[in-house]
Amino acid sequence: MNPVAPYDALLLASFGGPDGPDDVLPFLRNVTAGKGIPDERLAEVAEHYHHFGGASPINRQNLALQRALTAELERRGIDLPVVWGNRNWSPYTKDALAAAYADGHRRVLALVTSAYASYSGCRQYREDFWSTLEELGSDLGLPDGEHPLSLDKLRAYFNHPGFVEANVDAVTEAFGKVPAGARLVFVTHSIPHTMEEASGLGGPSYAAQHLDVAATVAAAVGERLGRAVEWDLAYCSRSGPPSQPWLEPDVNDLLTDLAGRGVDAVVLSPIGFVSDHMEVVYDLDTEALETAEALSMTAVRADTVGTREPFVRGLVDLILERAATERAVAAGLPTVEPATVGALPARNDVCVPDCCRRQAGVDSGRPAACSLDPLR
Repeated sequence: MNPVAPYDALLLASFGGPDGPDDVLPFLRNVTAGKGIPDERLAEVAEHYHHFGGASPINRQNLALQRALTAELERRGIDLPVVWGNRNWSPYTKDALAAAYADGHRRVLALVTSAYASYSGCRQYREDFWSTLEELGSDLGLPDGEHPLSLDKLRAYFNHPGFVEANVDAVTEAFGKVPAGARLVFVTHSIPHTMEEASGLGGPSYAAQHLDVAATVAAAVGERLGRAVEWDLAYCSRSGPPSQPWLEPDVNDLLTDLAGRGVDAVVLSPIGFVSDHMEVVYDLDTEALETAEALSMTAVRADTVGTREPFVRGLVDLILERAATERAVAAGLPTVEPATVGALPARNDVCVPDCCRRQAGVDSGRPAACSLDPLR
């Protein structure tokens, strides 16, 4: 029996990023489409990219993850092609799914490069999936509302053992580079309070997910170090008008506060990110480390999970888990128990109605795939 049946391809779905200086402004326009943000403001954000030659590291890291997943599948003797598509830059989701369709694939499983459930990390991808399937159907001359292939999305994997183990390894290694007694600061992308509230409609909220993973990782690191590890959760990459409340504290504010309390060494763990993309290399490796230096604080940034073996192995385990669940449902048998660590349950395989809206009680007007929403 094929262990990944009923699926015949895997879509690695990511955010995307510019490949060179000429791509930066068009990319940012894609990201902010419909938000009415003027080019003058986008030019300010573009400087973050130009600081690194106008290219984001995210695309090459997606290629590395695609290769690592393919190698792990092949190591296990599993035939599952891995295609890659981005929401905001080439190769786009439509490019990837069109190629999958042309190669004869009809039931695709999507792996999103965001471990947490929120609008940006879940529903916005599912909205993109829906519009892409609609466009592909139209291009192929199918009747309105008929999609050329079936697409499912892997559940949010923030508390999957592979993701957590890879973070524990990375943080433990980082503690070997700082003085004994250093404090651990977990960092993730901030979101508006309204989005935080809406993220809790389908389970624990975005912040609650991070707090649970942080507690689990810190406890495991403490066991390896043989001492308790004190930790905090901070946020980065805030945007939007000052009048709109976002999750806090900002990582730079937290470092300043910790220095005032006598903390002189920290490990920064980008727990909210899968790879070293712009929010990591600029907001942490540039701004936060400069803040720490100005405070005479020793600071080391732990790796993201990237292509670490436990993470890649865990993703393939997650694929097999979902495939087994789908087969069980089709046969009317008990479903597979989802693998988790920490105190929180697994997120749903299929998103519940209204899950991860941009704002609770507000309909974005965009249907979302991979869910039980009425417009699925």
